Amino acid sequence: MEFLRPTTWAEALAAKADQPEAVPIQGGTDVMVEINFDVHRPVALLDLNQVAELARWEFTGDGYRVGAGVPYVRIIEELGGALPGLAQASRTVGSPQIRNRGTVGGNLGAASPAGDSHPPLLAAGAVVEVESAARGVRMIPAHEFYLGVKRSALEPDELIRAVRLGGASGPQYFSKVGTRNAMVIAVCSFAIALHPEEGRVGTGIGSAAPTPRRALEAEDFLARELDWGARLDPGVLGRFGELCAGAASPIDDVRGTADYRRHAIAVMARRTLTWAWNDYRKARAA
Repeated sequence: MEFLRPTTWAEALAAKADQPEAVPIQGGTDVMVEINFDVHRPVALLDLNQVAELARWEFTGDGYRVGAGVPYVRIIEELGGALPGLAQASRTVGSPQIRNRGTVGGNLGAASPAGDSHPPLLAAGAVVEVESAARGVRMIPAHEFYLGVKRSALEPDELIRAVRLGGASGPQYFSKVGTRNAMVIAVCSFAIALHPEEGRVGTGIGSAAPTPRRALEAEDFLARELDWGARLDPGVLGRFGELCAGAASPIDDVRGTADYRRHAIAVMARRTLTWAWNDYRKARAA
């Protein structure tokens, strides 16, 4: 196995162009597990830890650009106020050691349907910034990034450079069901983001379909039925949960049954919408 260690972004792109089969590695929290268990034996590893720009984030004027190498712990500590949904999801990732090493860029690269960062990225309308030496930068909306179980829209010579998100314009929440309270792969997960100025709500479902996905029918329903100046109607809340559960297409596996996952998605959808709506109403009354 070759070990490639570029020190600049240009060198990283050149290495990926030269060896498209090289697997990028930053925190290694997914890649090393697969190697250790002989699930995958890549011909080359592309170590991106020396590429300093990947470990930076910035406010761009209309939102935030978070480098693919920014670890979860920094998202929690430095971006919790601006990107609360993503920060909440980051708090649920693994152990403190994994949160110190793991990154949203790595989560995207693995494209596992159970990845914790995917639902809040979908709910917030994130865009994934990727680049290749041959074609330059490409912006992929998060809802177009996931193509199948551990398959993404990345081309073989592309690397993930950053994730772009607008700062939270309203309350955001993330909820996750696991077989225990810590260090657990999600049985299923759900994220919500209120966008009051646009009169809409964003959603994200994790670990309940071949890919992370939005509950589009549920989002359209709330756009029609929510009265942003009133209390949350119980009928609207219940129907929202049903539509979110209907958007999932889960399987039975060792972590849970399909029926349980649908039920849990409905419960999490109702709870997160209630929490977010209560926060929204309190902020308006203040």
